[in-house]
Amino acid sequence: MLRMFLTVTTMALAAWTGTTTAAEATPAPTPSATPTPACPPALPISASVTGNTTTSLTISYSIFFRPPCGYDPPMTVSLFTSREDAQQWRAAVAEGVSGPERYGSVTIDRLTPDTEYWYRFTDVDGRRDPYVIASARTASLTSCRATATIDARWGSGFVATVTVRNTGTLPLDQWRVSWRWSGDEQVHTAWGGVAETVGSDVTVRNASYNGTLALDGATTFGLLVTTSAVPDGLTLTCAR
Repeated sequence: MLRMFLTVTTMALAAWTGTTTAAEATPAPTPSATPTPACPPALPISASVTGNTTTSLTISYSIFFRPPCGYDPPMTVSLFTSREDAQQWRAAVAEGVSGPERYGSVTIDRLTPDTEYWYRFTDVDGRRDPYVIASARTASLTSCRATATIDARWGSGFVATVTVRNTGTLPLDQWRVSWRWSGDEQVHTAWGGVAETVGSDVTVRNASYNGTLALDGATTFGLLVTTSAVPDGLTLTCAR
């Protein structure tokens, strides 16, 4: 009787010891956290105004990254009439949708002439880009035309004369001429106008003494430009 009791007790202890050891040897797996992607310290999209008429704006864009660090087209461009409205995404007055290209442009029409707008981007999933917020202006109904003549050129620069002519139906009380450099050109000196450069974009506004132009009236301004390659000419946009 004693021998049977000892045998049963030994078997029970062995079973209990084996169960405990197996449980301790196989711990429950710990869930691992989903890693956060490391996005490069660069803007996911850039944009600039590449065209305007009295009733339209053309905005070109470049999308550099895909989600989660960037966007997928098509992109929606929203226009606002003030920077404050654009910052708060409030009261958009017009919108345009891009194509499927990651490097493309959007033209928005039915706008008001000679009006400043502020633009922002939204991607296909409705995510609002927090970085790009910039202004653009439609052309004035009172029009002008600007033409450039390169007077002298050498290996590291050139001198140009720009003629501004009132081609509209009303006198002009001010004018501005804009263009974009295609290379490393830089305005060293300007006379007859006030030059402003932002990146590759240049705007020359009238001086204090030559902003008023009668019908078919004209004036000029000059440029001294430094560059490693002199361009064949300049493509200019003139507006009030």
